[in-house]
Amino acid sequence: MRHVDLPQRLGESHRSLAELVADELRRRILTGQLEAGARVVEETMARELGVSRNPVREALKALTAEGYVHTVPRRGSTVAVMSGQEAGELFDLRAALEGVSARIAARKQDTARFALLDDLLAQAREATEAGDLDLVARLNVSFHAGIAAASGNAYLQMIAGPMLERSQWVFLSTANARLTHSLHEHVEILAALRSGDEDEAERQARAHVEAARRSFNQAA
Repeated sequence: MRHVDLPQRLGESHRSLAELVADELRRRILTGQLEAGARVVEETMARELGVSRNPVREALKALTAEGYVHTVPRRGSTVAVMSGQEAGELFDLRAALEGVSARIAARKQDTARFALLDDLLAQAREATEAGDLDLVARLNVSFHAGIAAASGNAYLQMIAGPMLERSQWVFLSTANARLTHSLHEHVEILAALRSGDEDEAERQARAHVEAARRSFNQAA
């Protein structure tokens, strides 16, 4: 079985082995490799990752605190299932924050950041045509994080990171139905940002989130 590329010696990384294991498990959850409701067995995961059980146990504690894993004493851990209420709360927050991010980014007119968004859209177009859902999801997160960066607001960027990471989890549940629509909406958002029309930029960003919400609710 293939081992994950973790540092062979702890000294090779400034981060603990438990943090690296948590990163890998989080990645598998966000990409759907570990499906919602699936059991996560410490011994099996330790063997697969080529580590002892202790860092896996610590990683599961961290992911439980983050809401990605549900752990019951003496019964073990499973990948959490995002409820409709939780998804709705996430969409509410995304609509508000991404609308503000787009409004400020349209005002700031950071052309260098806009060029980076162009590059992300080009990559997303290729990934969409190839049907690479995992890559599309990662590029989707990068695009929205790029808008937050283009706003130049450090607080928005700090808040957006964890929110967008979790939104990747939701995106993958409707990716097949949303692929081309999402890409087109991103193109429209970037056009609105470049226009400098703050109201239109915020409207496009919010409309994008609401379209994603409708798609999620229909699939639920």
